[in-house]
Amino acid sequence: MTREEIVNTARAILAKAGFDVSSNLRIRSICFNFVARRDDTLIVVKVLGNVDAFTRSGANELKTISEALGGNPLVIGESTGSGPLEDGIVYTRFKIPIISVKTLSEYLIEDVPPFIFAAPGGLYVNLDGDTLRDIRTSQNISLGALADAAGVSRRTIQLYETGMGAMIDAALRLEEFLNTPLIEPLDPFRYSQEERQKEGNPLEISQAVQTNSPSLDRMMTIGYTITPIVKSPFEAVSRDIDHGIVVLTGVDSHDTALIDKAIAASELSSMSKRPAVIIVNKKPAEDSIANTALVSDEELKKIDDISILNDLILSRSTRR
Repeated sequence: MTREEIVNTARAILAKAGFDVSSNLRIRSICFNFVARRDDTLIVVKVLGNVDAFTRSGANELKTISEALGGNPLVIGESTGSGPLEDGIVYTRFKIPIISVKTLSEYLIEDVPPFIFAAPGGLYVNLDGDTLRDIRTSQNISLGALADAAGVSRRTIQLYETGMGAMIDAALRLEEFLNTPLIEPLDPFRYSQEERQKEGNPLEISQAVQTNSPSLDRMMTIGYTITPIVKSPFEAVSRDIDHGIVVLTGVDSHDTALIDKAIAASELSSMSKRPAVIIVNKKPAEDSIANTALVSDEELKKIDDISILNDLILSRSTRR
């Protein structure tokens, strides 16, 4: 399939599964293609024909965007340099899950979750470590007996009980020996929460001291925490930490391109339940475009209280 066909197929699968799906955002150099939401699950999707093209900088942008929107990043691809992605397997690159279109369809339409993930050294599965430990202790089975049955060391069994992934053969031998299912399904819409905690909040990590934008600098002066974002329909994520407000923030002149940016920002705003604002050079005739608030530089310069700007953005972004 071409990249466009992968995008269209993935969007159709998600829509069939009950997700609200954004349009395919065709903004140049954007770090994602579309977002989708069902109930409390929001995913930010990047589509690649060859996932080897997924760079560390692109991954960092995707993580930052996902955090800003309150969602989780996902890459849907077709192949790597060594061959096609295998169905039913969750790959990762820079700690972001990567799956094929078929795996997406099996998970959402056929209700068949993936169980196998690829990692350095081969293919692995996650075990229910608590169940493994409970059975071992309740049935008075020694670590040595389990290790012999699985063909691994006693230390490895202890690591399985604390959440370390297991080679497929070892996991199957343990299930057979204990006559108990231990292999857990994977959720490809969430990369490891433990890894996210280790990395920290990407919004905080990417926070810049200087934005190279007078408008964003002004927002920082009145109390916002500003995180510039390059490959996005908006230039920054602005956060009022004290009041728990996150604003998708763009900076642009009031021209034809502004309309496209405002519409894209509005769609993301609706999906993520975060208000969107674009700071424009001149005061526009309207206060908003497609529910994206418009605030002029002149208006911004007169505001020195973060609460006033919050109220202005929220009031304009909810007008229809």
